[in-house]
Amino acid sequence: MMNKGNNTWAPLLFALTLAAGLLIGYRLQSTAPLVISGEPALGGGGRVEEILRYIDAKYVDDASGSELHEAAINAVLERLDPHSSYIPADELQALNESMEGNFEGIGIEFLVVDDTITVLSALPGGPSDLAGVRAGDQVIMVEDSLVTGVNERNIDPASLMRGVANSTVGITVRRPGESELRKFSITRAPIPVFSVDAAYKLDDKTAYVKINRFSATTYDEFVKALETHLENGGAERLVIDLRDNPGGYLQQATKILSQLFPEKGQLLVYTQGRNSRRIDYTTNGRAFYNIRDVAVLVDEGSASASEIVAGAVQDHDRGIVVGRRTFGKGLVQEQYPLSDGSALRLTVARYYTPSGRSIQRSYENGEAEYRNDINGRFDSGELTGDTTVAQDSSATFYTTSGFPVYGGGGITPDYFVPLDTSLNNEAFLRLRQQIPAYLFGYIQTNPWVEKFKTVDDFIANYRINIDEVLPALRQRALAEYDADFAPIPARLKPELAHYFRARLARQLFDTSAYWQVLNMRDDIVAETLRLLNNEDPLAAARKLR
Repeated sequence: MMNKGNNTWAPLLFALTLAAGLLIGYRLQSTAPLVISGEPALGGGGRVEEILRYIDAKYVDDASGSELHEAAINAVLERLDPHSSYIPADELQALNESMEGNFEGIGIEFLVVDDTITVLSALPGGPSDLAGVRAGDQVIMVEDSLVTGVNERNIDPASLMRGVANSTVGITVRRPGESELRKFSITRAPIPVFSVDAAYKLDDKTAYVKINRFSATTYDEFVKALETHLENGGAERLVIDLRDNPGGYLQQATKILSQLFPEKGQLLVYTQGRNSRRIDYTTNGRAFYNIRDVAVLVDEGSASASEIVAGAVQDHDRGIVVGRRTFGKGLVQEQYPLSDGSALRLTVARYYTPSGRSIQRSYENGEAEYRNDINGRFDSGELTGDTTVAQDSSATFYTTSGFPVYGGGGITPDYFVPLDTSLNNEAFLRLRQQIPAYLFGYIQTNPWVEKFKTVDDFIANYRINIDEVLPALRQRALAEYDADFAPIPARLKPELAHYFRARLARQLFDTSAYWQVLNMRDDIVAETLRLLNNEDPLAAARKLR
């Protein structure tokens, strides 16, 4: 049966592959939607449709036409590069919302605790906050539908809360300590999705900004952070944390880079492809702030636009890049809407840093190996510092000062900080995973923690004896995994306590508070501050490379 199935697909995939090859030949430089009119233009589209019609009319079993189309499209795209993709209509909205910086809903952040939707926070000034919803409220009903048993009943909590702006939704919640349920009527509204997770001062002279992706609002959020902590806060040095940042809009990255380079017309990145002319992105000469020293934090999860920022800073010797080698995604995608509401995201060019290097990793050995590269780095010892990155001497480029840098596989930092593998301990990971849900009950039984009015007050005065909460955390973990595991090693108890403090700060204050606490024991942040305190941070960072 399997051979017969493969024979049925062979002509379909061959025809579609041919069609895709010709499709890519079209000029895609324009940002306008891709429009194909008439089957003859594809040179094979008629045969593809013929095959699908034969399948629909003659195939022995029922076959979904839409599923066959999607399977065929994905088969074609698999022959291209790992970043060209087809986005079904039902996935496109969520993707666009995350990149555009807003969606329409009731404005809560939640966790599923004991199979119940539990409010982690209500957006200040948002619809739920104005209605009176509080952190810790458990959502029992949405309109007339019972929504407990989220996992058991396969409920999608986000879809229940979202809807068209100005529409109204009724929710019923159970508030801890109250016997009666509370009902709220909430009018949905546009809800911002922030891409700057944290902005605060590491010390009197150093501002820290963590960016989780480059969305349509990232530059505005970034400038607001600089205004708060540089212009009004007195800082003169800047740390930009791009760890685990997968990228996003190129223009947002270049606008941020323009704040780091006061000169006008300085090359930041350029793109070029087989059918895409070279486009240079340069500084605009409108830097608002006097930033002295710059550090960019990266790791194996930093990709695309994150690598553009790191590459420009490194190539122009503008600051130090600290951490571990970046992901290595140097391909440019453009997105084209399709008639059924889905979209094609197609690679049309490559990024090149100012020195001329492409940082795209090879994908010649297939997507599976490409996607598993991070595991390969761990197994080889690169992430832990047991081995060094094998640089391709044929892809050597030079920074403005003549320092050698390399293409073909991500941005290698000026200063390497190894991954702490001790945190991969099974007991540590299982117990840590229980902390966010456990904190709801912890705050109820320890209401005194809510007396802290500022993050600084919390950091200075809150302490946790982790041994006091370990039994409860372990009980939760045993119930979830339904299997015993070894006790946590004593050396990791301080790390678990520190994570507990960070998550509690997040629940009492905001995401920025979480990173402010967590970074106090972060090796990359600590090494960055040490380097910045040198008279010449760049020389200190590159001395051992």
